[in-house]
Amino acid sequence: MKKPIRNIVAGVGGILAVGAMTVSADACTRLLYKTGTEGYLTARSMDWFEDIGSDFWAFPKGMERDGGLGEGSIEWVSKYGSITLSGYDIGTVDGMNEAGLVANLLYLAEADYGEMTGKPKLSVGAWAQYALDNYATVAEAVEGLSAKPFDMVAPKLPNGHDAGLHLSLSDKNGDSAIFEYVDGELIVHHGEEYRVMTNSPIYDEQLALTAYWDQVGGLSMLPGTNRAADRFTRASFYLGSVPEFEDPRMATAAAFSIIRNVSVPLGITDPDAPNLATTVWRSVADHDSGRFYFESAISPNVYWVDIHALDLAEGSQPQKLELKDHPILAGDVSAQFVPAEPFKWLAP
Repeated sequence: MKKPIRNIVAGVGGILAVGAMTVSADACTRLLYKTGTEGYLTARSMDWFEDIGSDFWAFPKGMERDGGLGEGSIEWVSKYGSITLSGYDIGTVDGMNEAGLVANLLYLAEADYGEMTGKPKLSVGAWAQYALDNYATVAEAVEGLSAKPFDMVAPKLPNGHDAGLHLSLSDKNGDSAIFEYVDGELIVHHGEEYRVMTNSPIYDEQLALTAYWDQVGGLSMLPGTNRAADRFTRASFYLGSVPEFEDPRMATAAAFSIIRNVSVPLGITDPDAPNLATTVWRSVADHDSGRFYFESAISPNVYWVDIHALDLAEGSQPQKLELKDHPILAGDVSAQFVPAEPFKWLAP
């Protein structure tokens, strides 16, 4: 039985009131699209109030890694090779590994990682990479990360902002999980129903929005502002409304069409929200084919990396495709990677 709409409106009204008072740089949307052949694509927008200087990276399996915080950092050896997108040269913000696991980091103003407990330390900039290096599926990652193998450390970003982030993971089986640190505790939402993610408020509160708008009906009315809650609602509605295309080209286009719909126009400003985030790039990861598509907001073309075309074998070199000067690229750019020394994780 559906809940009375007046009760849901009351709950949602409180959420929207909180959102209206928020003027922080809410950023990014992520969604998981199912194809007509039981495949999956994960799409995300990178929304921020400045260019974060992203580059493509290819990291082989067998890399010796650490948490980036000196003595006491957690250490591991990567089990899987991955292709990733960096941010500020201090963290992995997006990526896919050889097993088809996709990781996305999004901004969360309410993030609270808690006090140090004496466990090995991990920079928040390495959080997504830790998952890509160590896990093949969402279920494996939920089990591993729920054991809390590290204390998270989140120094200020290079621009002085807090590094409040939450993590989404998705895999080729359509499984999905959202990881948030709230009031010092790790909260995990695990299940294929958690297909959309934006920013503030915390995920528990955003889920209430879906119940309300399901009863209103998205063809009648949808919220159209750039706020995270509105983007969450639009992405949820369109994800459930577009066809599940069997043709890979059409499926990729569908995923891009939804993530573009919830993007924020480039350069838009609001005097009441000086840190308003606009979309600087979009990505779509095809879990089955291993293609990782990329679209810059200021470049005319979509291009992609084929994970199977890169040498990610143990002992091979990390490689990089420089994107900071916004090159005009098109099609498969896998052959344009060159050997490069990896960046260091965000640290004090």
